[in-house]
Amino acid sequence: MALGRLVRTVAPLRPVQIYGRLWFRIYKPSLRSGPRPPLRPRGGVWSSPIERGPALLSPTTAHFLGKPGEVVWNDPAQEKLWLYNLHYFEELIAAPTTERRRWRRNLVTRWITENPPGEGNGWEPYPLSLRIVNWIKWALAGESMDEAWLASLADQARWLAKRLERHLLGNHLIANAKALVFAGFYFDGPEADRWLRTGLRLLAREVPEQVLADGGHFERSPMYHAIILEDLLDLINLHHAYGTRAPVWPTMRMREWLGAMTHPDEGLAFFNDAALGIAPTRAAIDDYSSRLGLDPVTIPSGLVKLSDSGYFRAARGEAILLADAAPIGPTYLPGHAHADTLSFELSIGGERVIVNSGVSTYAPGPQRAAERATSAHSTVEIEGENSSEVWSSFRVGRAARTFDVRSSADGEEITISAAHDGYRWLRGKPVHRREWRISERSITIVDAIEGIAKSAIARFHVPSGVTAQGGGQAGMLRTPSGRVVSWRSSAAITYRPSQWRPRFGVIEPSLVMEVETDGHLETRFSW
Repeated sequence: MALGRLVRTVAPLRPVQIYGRLWFRIYKPSLRSGPRPPLRPRGGVWSSPIERGPALLSPTTAHFLGKPGEVVWNDPAQEKLWLYNLHYFEELIAAPTTERRRWRRNLVTRWITENPPGEGNGWEPYPLSLRIVNWIKWALAGESMDEAWLASLADQARWLAKRLERHLLGNHLIANAKALVFAGFYFDGPEADRWLRTGLRLLAREVPEQVLADGGHFERSPMYHAIILEDLLDLINLHHAYGTRAPVWPTMRMREWLGAMTHPDEGLAFFNDAALGIAPTRAAIDDYSSRLGLDPVTIPSGLVKLSDSGYFRAARGEAILLADAAPIGPTYLPGHAHADTLSFELSIGGERVIVNSGVSTYAPGPQRAAERATSAHSTVEIEGENSSEVWSSFRVGRAARTFDVRSSADGEEITISAAHDGYRWLRGKPVHRREWRISERSITIVDAIEGIAKSAIARFHVPSGVTAQGGGQAGMLRTPSGRVVSWRSSAAITYRPSQWRPRFGVIEPSLVMEVETDGHLETRFSW
């Protein structure tokens, strides 16, 4: 079983993802530190980027992912992602204060002293890339840079140029390219020009592949989409600062896609790896775009088909439906995927009513497995299996494929329908079909199981703060504002305790509505 899963996981990979991983582990570059390049003169204006919230609690303590901790760069007791955040230095782009400026300057000096070149988490390419950018943003905003900092920054760019994550591809490689472009502009001379050319060449190759025709990022995570969009806006800002013309990147389409995948509460939809508080909000993206002189975008009402990504947005009255008829990601890069095919989220009057359960951790283990499982999403689970074979922290074997995807907007009703083959490997070759019908005051979800299935359970997760009454074939949900959403089902529904993970490090008690179906189920929510 494990061997078969491994084969199914490896088979779709590109060769570079296999030999590149081996090379990355074996090859240990040396760092030939020499005089740093001179600084490039600026011929334009640097606009304020998107601020982050402060991370330092004191000069020696920080708070990430809902958890405080000491500034110990490679603390084995801390989760890897917490340590990565420590090394990102996003504190430098939080709102400045006199006291925090002193903390930040001391922290930069301490990082250089306590992190020898090539050693520890901080020299891994992804945190290294984000730190290079944040140090340079800090400098472009007017912070004076000590000579030791500039020398370290040059060494970090030299190291990154030898450790590009070509084996990981995706958002990691864009982060690497962005950092090289930042370093290539900030410094001057032949060495800096090489960094700049390499970064721009990578972006010229990766952006057209990673950004789909409808504007969505190909990993199908709204959170990573927003991160990549901010990356491109930062690069436009950088070109402006140095008086050069930025390449034509699809930021308009990306902003439209982000708007379509955002709830009325301004939070992202939870499809695949997505949580609040990591990526910038749509409002922050729009404000930043305006500072850069980019045209505003609007999200059309009614039905929005993100055909290349596979997502839908349907708006009727006070209701917003976000539906997933998407592939789980590129076949060769599904690391941030969940087994969430044909799941959906629903907001009514600005409040989330039906959700997917979100993400609280990337650490391998039962919690990560549970958060990626079909049962953590508002969709149908067959025979206790996941619709896609998610395993470890970022692995996928067998992947569900959607088909028969249709949509229409006829008079007062919007209809979306799709099917997927994620369970065809089971003995009875079952197929899950789902249809959403949304009107001014209700939504009906029709689930059908074709083929033979021993069991099938539909789940409708509600976020924390939403309470439930009734049971069996009828009942109601009450939102925090007091709104009542009634429901009725063709089969008996049971409320069970569940978890909602709106942010990393945050797990809140919630409810899930569970209903067993013998092959056909209709569930109607009305308000």
